[in-house]
Amino acid sequence: MNHSFEYTTTLEYRLKAANAEILAFKSGEKYVQLQAANQKVVRTLERQIRVLEEGICRSHREAITVRNQWFEIFEELQAESDRKQAEFEKEKKHLKEKIVKAERQRDAALDKVTEQRHTIYELGTELEDEKGKNLKLTAQINRDYENSALSSSKSIKNKKISNNREKTGKKPGGQPGHKGHCRKKQIPNTEPVLLPPPQEVSDDPDFKKTAKTIVKQQIGIRLLLDVKEYHADVYYNTKTGERIHAEFPSGVVDDVNYDGSIKAFLFLLNNDCCTSIDKSRVFLSELTGGKLNISKGMINKLSKEFALKSEQERKEMFTDMLLSPVMHTDCTNAKVNGKSAYIFVCATPDGKALYFAREKKGHEGVKGTPVEDYQGILVHDHEKTFYSYGTDHQECLAHILRYLKDSIDNEPDRTWNKKMRSLIQEMIHYRNSLPPEVEPDFAKVSDYEGCYSKILQKAKEEYEYIPPNEYYKDGYNLYLRMEKYMYNHLLFLRDHRVPTTNNEAERLLRRYKRKQQQAVSFRSPESIDHLCQSMSMLVMMRQNEEPNIFNRVSQTFE
Repeated sequence: MNHSFEYTTTLEYRLKAANAEILAFKSGEKYVQLQAANQKVVRTLERQIRVLEEGICRSHREAITVRNQWFEIFEELQAESDRKQAEFEKEKKHLKEKIVKAERQRDAALDKVTEQRHTIYELGTELEDEKGKNLKLTAQINRDYENSALSSSKSIKNKKISNNREKTGKKPGGQPGHKGHCRKKQIPNTEPVLLPPPQEVSDDPDFKKTAKTIVKQQIGIRLLLDVKEYHADVYYNTKTGERIHAEFPSGVVDDVNYDGSIKAFLFLLNNDCCTSIDKSRVFLSELTGGKLNISKGMINKLSKEFALKSEQERKEMFTDMLLSPVMHTDCTNAKVNGKSAYIFVCATPDGKALYFAREKKGHEGVKGTPVEDYQGILVHDHEKTFYSYGTDHQECLAHILRYLKDSIDNEPDRTWNKKMRSLIQEMIHYRNSLPPEVEPDFAKVSDYEGCYSKILQKAKEEYEYIPPNEYYKDGYNLYLRMEKYMYNHLLFLRDHRVPTTNNEAERLLRRYKRKQQQAVSFRSPESIDHLCQSMSMLVMMRQNEEPNIFNRVSQTFE
């Protein structure tokens, strides 16, 4: 209800206003008001127009002034630009001349540099060659018995072996309270010599003889000729004319015969002590006061005689060696009548050994030796021929250690050789510390093999980063060899019967080398073969711990 009243009231006010406005228009007052308002607006606009026109005129004048100033500035800039352009053109021309001149100088310098580069390259190549040669020669000079197969007697540098023992402060010799090792007294073969009492005893009756007697011996040797002369009466048959006499003992054939003792003395002196034939016969002659003057021919034939008389024993030893689970083998050079020959040696850990003389190396040299039919583990010095025989192989680690030391001396920038040498020494120490009946620990062996492989990988990286020198590739070749024959280097860790080195065969070959270095010359393969057979027997006799090898050799000759 209230809303309708308000709405009605609003409409009434609006109607009243509309009626008032209509009345104003009808009377003309509204038109006058509108016209006056319009005139007022027009005058206001005209004033604004005049102000704007004055501003435009002022702006036009300023624009003209600015334009004139810009023209003046532009003309000055144009003049400056033309001047600079002229200078630039002049400088450009000058620079072109300098560039042409510089290019000529550059071309000349490049030609000179190219020539110098060629010279430097040639000098660098020569320097590398000289460095390589120097490295090779240094490696040869540095090789001695500690890092190569050279013996200590042939080494240029005989290094002093350092003594690692600590000083105790005691005087040299026997210490107080120590019983000592006295010389063994011998049974006298003559009547004792009774020394007379001192003069003081004879002069003073107060001296009385005691029950104590001091006994001291003086021992010497004498060489006595034991000459047995046999007499056999000759009987004559008057009917048949036959003559007969008693049979002489075996070996008594000529008017003068030498028994086994003379032959054994000369044989051992010549072959075991490595004395020349001339020195052997002269020595015996001097010992006998010139009574025995043995001919060179007889001494030369002793090896053949000894070899023939001991053939059966060598055959038995040959058969026994084939049954050994491990065998050492090696070979060395020899000379026969000025030509090359080879000495093979086969040895077993129990001390048996056989020498063989061969004209050729390789498979031809192996024929007739125990290696040819052997079915066990061979220990050798990386002779590839031996890999065709036996069922398994162990390489000598003493050689590997020497080769690694050679690499350390001549390749100081490598690290793998030092690590590998320490590892091998550690493995050998571990293996030698185990009792013979104890097998190596499998986990420990696996760790060692893993370390071995890691060091070889390190060697591969080092040689890829810095390739081996052309003149010294021994270290690189050793790395390849150790990588390829890893199993044969580490077999000793898995089999307690396998030794770590081939020193058994090496020592035996040194005996022949000592014989060859004396004043001796083999004229035929047979003579050197007889020597090898004799040396084999001497090794066996010593291994059997003969109480007197001289008597044993004498019995063989008898």
